[in-house]
Amino acid sequence: MVKTTPGQLRARLIKKRGKKVGAAPGTLVHIGDVSSPDTAIHGIHYDPNGIYEQKIDRIRDCQNPDYDNLTSWINIDGLHKPEVIRELGDLYGIHPLVQEDILNTDHRPKVEIHDDHLYVVIKMLQFDEQSESLQSEQVSLIIGEHYLLSFQEKPGDVFNGVRERVRTGRKIRQLGPDYLAYALIDAVVDNYFLLLEKFGDAIEDLEQQLLDNPRKLILNKIHHFKREMLLLRKVIWPLREVLSSLSRDENSIVTRETRVHLRDVYDHSIHIIDNVETLRDLLSGMLDLHMSSSNQRMNEIMKTLTLFATIFMPLTFIAGVYGMNFEHMPELSWSWGYPATWLVMLSIAGGLLIYFKWRRWF
Repeated sequence: MVKTTPGQLRARLIKKRGKKVGAAPGTLVHIGDVSSPDTAIHGIHYDPNGIYEQKIDRIRDCQNPDYDNLTSWINIDGLHKPEVIRELGDLYGIHPLVQEDILNTDHRPKVEIHDDHLYVVIKMLQFDEQSESLQSEQVSLIIGEHYLLSFQEKPGDVFNGVRERVRTGRKIRQLGPDYLAYALIDAVVDNYFLLLEKFGDAIEDLEQQLLDNPRKLILNKIHHFKREMLLLRKVIWPLREVLSSLSRDENSIVTRETRVHLRDVYDHSIHIIDNVETLRDLLSGMLDLHMSSSNQRMNEIMKTLTLFATIFMPLTFIAGVYGMNFEHMPELSWSWGYPATWLVMLSIAGGLLIYFKWRRWF
């Protein structure tokens, strides 16, 4: 496992906003990491009768008269070019403040209701097997009457299953962009379950290692997983509010049928939160167990040292007495003085050992 430094943790929890200080509202400045060298735009246009996919090189090609009666899903990978977001926002009539929020990847999950579209922010998480840590990515969704715009920080996502459902002509192609947005959110939430399974397996292995050998390395791993649970909790708690708002607030974009499905995702989010809290409690218990084990080991060590010190204390006293250089000491001229002293010392040591054993002190 690669250790996550405190600086790396802070970078994942809080993004640097220095470039935004003092800027006017609506100023388009990218806040976050540049994860891809270029911005890639991919379009999927569909209805119950067919589907058309295209790689979009020019922003104006996102809208085509041939696609007026189709549902369009435009996905943008890479947010480090504000001019692309501005041009796309002007094409679809997206408010400048929403464009600003798309470029700010430090937002908590939220939903904003506008006159002709919804703006939704969610967090997509990936599990790094090497470092056993979470990689968080912000996904912004603009849901209009006949279109959905999705903005991602970098290529690669958990939406391949949704794309296959669109291509194979399942129920999703018979419904509007609000149902497509539900499918994307559901894919993100389902991925949280996979992450929790991986964390659960790793934490169970860690608990067994703790019981077998409570080393300092185990303590470092416990703190590592507690930090990962903190990040996961930060992502999931606000998502519950987003799903509650989408499933209950009346608006012209989200249909009644889609709200039923969103309520199911809301239930999933509650389940995930319960699992996160369970893992957090388990890690806290493991931390307490590690501290108790360490204290127990220290007590055993101190107990052993105390027993040895108690045994040697009277022996040291006797050796000290007969180590004094006085001229008139009767035992010095006695031929049996040396073996007698050893006999007394061994008797005292043996008696103490028998006494300690009788008291079950070792």
